[in-house]
Amino acid sequence: QVQVVESGGGLVQAGGSLRLSCAASGRTCSTYILDWMAWYRQAPGKEREFVARINWSGGSTSYSDSVKGRFTISRDSAEATVYLQVKSMKPEDTAIYYCNTGAHTEHSMLVRQYWGQGTQVTVSS
Repeated sequence: QVQVVESGGGLVQAGGSLRLSCAASGRTCSTYILDWMAWYRQAPGKEREFVARINWSGGSTSYSDSVKGRFTISRDSAEATVYLQVKSMKPEDTAIYYCNTGAHTEHSMLVRQYWGQGTQVTVSS
């Protein structure tokens, strides 16, 4: 299994910036190969929505239309860590932000997904 841990959430005023971090680590004797890391978010009473993703092979990125231009996803390949830089934050960005990782082992081609516990981001007016 892979453990996924987010950090960096907190309270910020509208127009401010925040950087979230997510680190992935193996928890078995198997060797894991990361396929991607991504960010999702879920506001109270709302469904979880996709935010951004970065592929580990090649580093290509994708964003939801709602955050494109304000959010930037990046990675530290050596540390299996992904970052989400958020600028010009809006009250509607308030949500729990979850990190999602896809990975497979050296013994299997099956890609499994793993989720972090989430980190709270609150944007005040």
